[in-house]
Amino acid sequence: MLKTIIYVAIGSALGGVARFLMQQFVQKRFESTFPYGTLSVNLLGCFVIGVVAGLADKGNILSPNARIFLAVGICGGFTTFSSFVNENYSMLRDGELLNTFVYIAASVVIGLLATGAGILLIKNL
Repeated sequence: MLKTIIYVAIGSALGGVARFLMQQFVQKRFESTFPYGTLSVNLLGCFVIGVVAGLADKGNILSPNARIFLAVGICGGFTTFSSFVNENYSMLRDGELLNTFVYIAASVVIGLLATGAGILLIKNL
């Protein structure tokens, strides 16, 4: 278990640094308040986790440790949005339409409400 945690920790650190660098690089290229940097990170993260999932589905191309390092570590540090989309894709693939849309709606709506609640909590202290 400790070995797995180390894979996740190293991957997360690398993914987090890559996210910061890419987001800054892309955002500086556009004179806009639209979050192009974050959008590009999220979309690239979705593509990369798709590649990792595809490789994992093919059999013995990736070891379990490599899959954890890449999907949970690198992609998780790069963007948790990629995990969110991959989970939704898996539910859609398995025919779980209701669960997919409930998960999407709950994540977005409750996430916005939770963020607002946190901001209001601190403002009112």
